[in-house]
Amino acid sequence: MEPSLLYTGSESLLERAYADASEQVDESDDVRTRVLDGAFEQFCHLGIQRSTMEDVARRAGVSRITVYRRFATKDLLVQQVVQREFRRYFDRFLVDIRAARTVADRLVVGFVSSLRAFRSNPLIGGLMEVEPDLLISSLTGDGGATLAVVRQFVAGQLREEQRAGHVSAELEPDLVAEVLVRVSASFLTIPSRLLDLDDDEQLAAVARRFLVPMLRPPTES
Repeated sequence: MEPSLLYTGSESLLERAYADASEQVDESDDVRTRVLDGAFEQFCHLGIQRSTMEDVARRAGVSRITVYRRFATKDLLVQQVVQREFRRYFDRFLVDIRAARTVADRLVVGFVSSLRAFRSNPLIGGLMEVEPDLLISSLTGDGGATLAVVRQFVAGQLREEQRAGHVSAELEPDLVAEVLVRVSASFLTIPSRLLDLDDDEQLAAVARRFLVPMLRPPTES
């Protein structure tokens, strides 16, 4: 297994997933979808490391040869399953923030939506429970590349808010995004004994109290 599930080569799974969500890429290969569905169920049931391609084939109701025709290696299959989950996350995220009325609301909704999506996802949430080292290494074992991709995405959203006049032109999007991403990543990978991370109201209150003020420029008291 590669050191990072999320970053492979020059383009990360997050980048590909976001591009697919933004461009509404259509994937109509029924057999491929069937294999991905089977792999998702298998990985949720037994974990990634303990699952084999034969397990996936049985769960998908296809032959092992069929699985290998679509995905030459287990690593490639894992990457595609994880990428599809991130695509679904971005689809949901973009819908959620567009429904919010103000930039502060969008930040709060984005923070809560992100934590909820990852924690409630059977695959990603399962990794947190049974294979936390695998998830943490995916976030930290690539020299910060994965977090940098997410930061670029968040910074891009903040720049759109600047262009629309919703936040000050003095705001530093990259720095604010860096802090937001690192706060979110810490909540995802390190259990909290103070906050109920499954309580959306608690998370929203934390975001409004500590994260929304970062939307003010540094010269503003």
